[in-house]
Amino acid sequence: MYKVQTLNAISPIIRSQLPDTGYAIGSDIAGADAILVRSADMHSLELGPSLLAIGRAGAGVNNIPVDRCSRQGIVVFNTPGANANAVRELVICGMLLSCRKVLEGARWAETLKGKGAEVAKLVEKGKSQFVGPELKGKKLGIVGLGAIGVLVANAARGLDMDVMGYDPYISVEAAWGLTRSVTRTTDLHELLSCCDYISLHLPLNDTTRAMIDDEALAAMPRGAVLLNFSRGELVDSAAVIAALDNGHLRHYVTDFPNDDVLCHEGVIALPHLGASTPESEENCAEMAARQLRQYLETGAIHNAVNLPACEMAPSAPHRLAIIHQNIANMVGQITSIIARDNINIENMINKSRGSYAYTLLDLSEGPSAGCLEHIRAIDGICRVRVVY
Repeated sequence: MYKVQTLNAISPIIRSQLPDTGYAIGSDIAGADAILVRSADMHSLELGPSLLAIGRAGAGVNNIPVDRCSRQGIVVFNTPGANANAVRELVICGMLLSCRKVLEGARWAETLKGKGAEVAKLVEKGKSQFVGPELKGKKLGIVGLGAIGVLVANAARGLDMDVMGYDPYISVEAAWGLTRSVTRTTDLHELLSCCDYISLHLPLNDTTRAMIDDEALAAMPRGAVLLNFSRGELVDSAAVIAALDNGHLRHYVTDFPNDDVLCHEGVIALPHLGASTPESEENCAEMAARQLRQYLETGAIHNAVNLPACEMAPSAPHRLAIIHQNIANMVGQITSIIARDNINIENMINKSRGSYAYTLLDLSEGPSAGCLEHIRAIDGICRVRVVY
């Protein structure tokens, strides 16, 4: 029986992947094998020795101490693409709000309350102040062509927009999903300089933090609209406010408002609604639960943020999973110890990602306690687990 602790309210759909017969799930479970989390801050949480994996029902993992997890041999999963459709719809909504003056018009219409029979005439007389352009024929630049960026690009093409995409690290899967009518560029400055709308869809890290700064904003055409539905810190807020104040930037639409941008006339600030749909929450919860189950029961890794993707079809009655540092001769040391135990390795796979690697071994016999202790004693070993 695996024990799974929930740190947030999680959709009951997780039971479709984690059945009662094999999984005890609850918020007060001690000695958990796995954790399911949404937005709860885990940085001050003690990670016990039994913890094997964390499933984040969402894409961002800023609330999880990923480096500490890696050192302790804990796999951290996220759910890229599970909320992609919800974010896509909100990005399109953001573009429409920024060009059609829908919010301003709605607020003005409410001021007509109590005018009785005059409302219809006043509406016709006053509507001209809320005229705004259509999206058709405008050019959208998408920075980051992951699951969300691809969906936004395809949706914008469906609205007859011209679309340009920038992503030097685009995956094969994403490239296959991107409509052929989207223009790709390897020059970010080219995209910024020729698009009416620029939408950000990339992760926050040391290279992307505050990437939209004074220089990037100056490269945009006058009257451009910037949309940020990824992370607030991708944008230098002071630079954005300055560009709005001098009229270079027409609107900043963000799902990650801060005190600097709130209540500015040119800012449309939404309260992080990107994934706030029941469909998105269920998709994320189900995907996180499925990935945890695959790892716990078979050792397979899909969509981990700290370890490589790895899967191997079963070929023997016993399986050993080892998380270790990505250094020379690790596999040789491991296999030598197994050989000394007179155990035949039927199949194995080794994958690496950055500073860490993952090795799966299918064995003809179960390893002895002594064999496991010798492997754990190798310098650079983070976790040794008998899967079955």
